[in-house]
Amino acid sequence: MKQSKRLRSFAVIFGLSFLLVGTSSVAANPVKIDYQQPAQEIIDIVDAAPSPGANLSPDGKLLLVLGYPSLPDIHDVAADEIKLAGRRINPANHTVSQARYINSLKLVTVETGEQRTVAGLPEHLKIIGANWSPNGRYIAFAHMRDNQVQLWLVDAEKSSAKLWTKQPLNAVWGPQLKWRHDSKGLYTYFKADELQQPALKTVPTGPVITESMGRSAPGRTYQDLLQNKQDELLFEYYFTSQISFVDLKGKTTDIGSPAIYRSVSSSPNDNYLLVGQIKRPYSYAVPWYRFPLTTEVWTPQGKLVHRVAEQPLADNLPIAFDAVAQGRRSISWRNDADATLVWAEAADQGDPAVKADVRDRLFQQAAPFNKAPQKLLDLSKRYSRALAADAENILVWERWWADRNEKLWLIDSTGKRSPQLVWERSWEDRYNDPGQPFTIQKNGRTLLYLANNNILLSGTGASAEGDRPFIDRYALNNGETERLWRSQAPYFEQARELIDPQALTFLMQRESVDDPADFFVRDLDDDSLRALTDTPHPMPHTKGITRELITYTREDGLAMSAELYLPAGYDKDRDGPLPTMVWAYPREYKSSAAAAQISGSPYEFVRISYWGPQYLATQGYAVLDSATMPIVGEGNARPNDTFIEQLVMNGKAAIAAGVERGITDPNRVALGGHSYGAFMTANMLAHSDLFTTGIARSGAYNRSLTPFGFQREERTVWDDTDLYIRMSPFFHAHKINEPMLMIHGANDNNSGTFPMQSERLYQAMKGLAGSARLVMLPHESHGYRARESILHMLWEQTRWLDTYLKEQE
Repeated sequence: MKQSKRLRSFAVIFGLSFLLVGTSSVAANPVKIDYQQPAQEIIDIVDAAPSPGANLSPDGKLLLVLGYPSLPDIHDVAADEIKLAGRRINPANHTVSQARYINSLKLVTVETGEQRTVAGLPEHLKIIGANWSPNGRYIAFAHMRDNQVQLWLVDAEKSSAKLWTKQPLNAVWGPQLKWRHDSKGLYTYFKADELQQPALKTVPTGPVITESMGRSAPGRTYQDLLQNKQDELLFEYYFTSQISFVDLKGKTTDIGSPAIYRSVSSSPNDNYLLVGQIKRPYSYAVPWYRFPLTTEVWTPQGKLVHRVAEQPLADNLPIAFDAVAQGRRSISWRNDADATLVWAEAADQGDPAVKADVRDRLFQQAAPFNKAPQKLLDLSKRYSRALAADAENILVWERWWADRNEKLWLIDSTGKRSPQLVWERSWEDRYNDPGQPFTIQKNGRTLLYLANNNILLSGTGASAEGDRPFIDRYALNNGETERLWRSQAPYFEQARELIDPQALTFLMQRESVDDPADFFVRDLDDDSLRALTDTPHPMPHTKGITRELITYTREDGLAMSAELYLPAGYDKDRDGPLPTMVWAYPREYKSSAAAAQISGSPYEFVRISYWGPQYLATQGYAVLDSATMPIVGEGNARPNDTFIEQLVMNGKAAIAAGVERGITDPNRVALGGHSYGAFMTANMLAHSDLFTTGIARSGAYNRSLTPFGFQREERTVWDDTDLYIRMSPFFHAHKINEPMLMIHGANDNNSGTFPMQSERLYQAMKGLAGSARLVMLPHESHGYRARESILHMLWEQTRWLDTYLKEQE
């Protein structure tokens, strides 16, 4: 009986899927409409200047302040784009498609706060990567033009910039600007000029054939994969680069031959290069990061010294999140040593299903790489990263997804001391997160700061009252912790970098409810604070909007939270309950204790977002933003076993929280979300009548179209067919009896959220006489970028909610 039920389930899934594939296009009877704009106060939110960024120089003397433009227009977003092996590139200038860029930079002297402009910058500045030299004297940046990406150099001491070389960069991976540790120049990728662009062939020479001959090769649902031999040629053309060294005078020296390079890094003593190179055979089933990869050590002149690893095509990995490729991986230089490689190797065939006490082994090998590798540590979980202060003090992190467990080890690479467990914890437990260690710069090397066996830690300080970031001194020998500083109301302040470990000065970012984030120097010795930047309020017309971090519980006692936004001047006694928007994103947890923890701070700057629902407070709505939607699987249970039941409980609790406060009309509540939040919205409308309407953006709704897992679900559709049906709102479209607005980027590149997902659910609702509107945004990906697209999205959302919530008054 069980087997026949499974077969019937498959018939339903694939029968309906194929039926809908054959239906007419969604655009068969389109609504004729141009881009629309919402109210002016919403437009002003969209056009507000983004918050600036900042990078501290390695010597701690200068702060590079980076400015960003508001949204690009549709002409920029509609630029030519090529999709190859899971990457999207702009073929006109050999860079990442739709790259976010920096349009201004200035220097601030940390000691005095003096602000300096940089002379000689190019017009129409579009920086897509900026890196300090290790000595803090120079800044290299990549400037994006319509037809090329240029390499520029800033002399920070003189506050002047110049074009460093006329050769165009190949920035399809993003600009690779790898300084030597001695600051005499950097390694980068230039376009390989001798390559000829392959001619586009419109007439095929034969079919595209792939085959599976009994070898297991599961894979999640990837976008933008190679599809034919023409794509292979294009991939080789655009991703082939020439590694070159550029000295401070602009002289370039080619290293090796043109190839598809994935990484290049100089050893700490600058005597060697670690080079990663993608090789054939490529795959039509997995993205570029599963392609064969050869890792080698070269001299700075490009001579092969040592072949470290030859990783074959990884198209047959298990789909479990703790699965890894066999062989050497995560290969890097040990940051404290002159030229020592460190890497991990799976001891369990890379398969979490294999029972093993040792999952990974960590190895090292020193130059000249003619001795056998030395094992550093056996790990019961997966290797995550390593950070060294010196040869005798190296921190090593290991993690395991299935139980959310993390271990931190202190090891001695000389073998004089046995490995010491520093801590073991659940990385879901934010309240007890000890934080991350600070680093220092020394001779161009980024090292763990260690003094008298103490390290300094910085953490978010999550607590029941919200996030309160901290700085701690932690003793590695006995685990004793001394709190040096903690963020205090009415400010939200967090440490960004350690400036001077002896004077205990830190670069801080500080904000309050009415003050946008700025950068400061905090001296812990005398508890002084000095401003380095002064950012004006980007949207003063929103100052009256209030924000409150609220807590509530669902019916099984699980604690939940949300950020409540209310319109300026709102008085519940005078104005009564409001139409309310609840915006959320479901998250899976292994424990109720972790699910109940609060994130965020009531003292963060109230920057009204256009991406989420916050802007609706300008239109007379109450907003519950970031409403927690925990899906918990305690012990051996998996979160998704009771996804629908927990989802409905979450929805009830969120509505009740607003009603009990007197600010929400329970008959006028909408639910919305993006991506997995859209999946949540459709499921909630299908399985409850709690919400009046819903907004679902860029979601996936038919899980048979992601058969090898989705989100954090590791089971396949063949493992549990009923689960896939139960969690797919597509198969419950006949129960969606509330109107739903669906918006999707027509060029969505996110794994699993193909635009077809929204098209098919719309067709199902249309065929079942449901109320739905589908908006496909041209040229947009999973997140929307063009100003026209964002404004139209906001117009659609506001108009939809006004129709189904305000007009019900």
